Amino acid sequence: MAEVTIRHFEDSDLPEVLKVLRAGLGESLLQARSEAWFRWKHFENPFGRSILLVADVGGRIAGVRAFLRWELATPDGGLVRCVRPVDTATHPVFQRIGVFRALTEAALDEARADGVDLVFNTPNPRSGAGYRSMGWAEIGSIGVMVRPSPRLVLAPFRHDYSNDVGGFVDRGITDDSFVSLTEEVTGLRTPRHAEYLRWRFAANPVGRYVRIESAGATVMLRPNLRKGLREVVVSDVWGRDVRAGIQAAVRASEGDYLVGWFPKGSAERKAAVRAGMLPVPRVTALTLYAKPLRELAVNIADIDAWRFTMSDLELL
Repeated sequence: MAEVTIRHFEDSDLPEVLKVLRAGLGESLLQARSEAWFRWKHFENPFGRSILLVADVGGRIAGVRAFLRWELATPDGGLVRCVRPVDTATHPVFQRIGVFRALTEAALDEARADGVDLVFNTPNPRSGAGYRSMGWAEIGSIGVMVRPSPRLVLAPFRHDYSNDVGGFVDRGITDDSFVSLTEEVTGLRTPRHAEYLRWRFAANPVGRYVRIESAGATVMLRPNLRKGLREVVVSDVWGRDVRAGIQAAVRASEGDYLVGWFPKGSAERKAAVRAGMLPVPRVTALTLYAKPLRELAVNIADIDAWRFTMSDLELL
């Protein structure tokens, strides 16, 4: 086997990189690994272009490592510069020769040199062990909140499994303009400025979102089809009265159930519970891992300090 060489991604590598991602990770309708998706995610991200490295073996791309740039606002008004390890794959032909570790260590070196403060991600259980061996800490579990609809009992008898947005959610707003939010930050969370919101929701080439507004609140919904059931994901909610926003989402949903996640102690969680969205006991959707690259003034070890909603986690 030829020597593994780690180098920076070049734009001309994109077709071959997509082939490696498809071979190593697969793809689906909701995770179509197209050039438009890659450019949106890694080139057009308002937090900056991703750190992108490839492993070259004999002139062939054997693996790819992407660190998606991100920022987290803190309660004291500061910002934590982050990267998120995503879209990592080794082509099956080149597995078990150290490609993953070599790519990750090189990407960490580049992130440190660039002044990045923190690395975080939500790997699957198998990958989690590898990250722990490289110094990541397991922060905690992210669960699921669900509100079943009476339509759920009719689902086994329904034969229309259309994944059309119009069939899942009613009264959506087509205007794709957003304004920057000024809100109290009670923990680590993604700053919701207009550029981020437009990129995250309006420009997203794979996630189809519906925007609902009520009583000065905005809620972003993502219709989905899961195992023949009409799922409506409550991706995010903000505004003066988040309870009104979630209740409007309940009224607008024509799905079999609403699903989402809001952190403990947050106004969004309280509003969701009042609207009938309840945590599912002992169910973990994702596990959060993190690795500080320098000393931080915030406590990242407490999962309750991370004020994430589904918009921070899904389809990324």
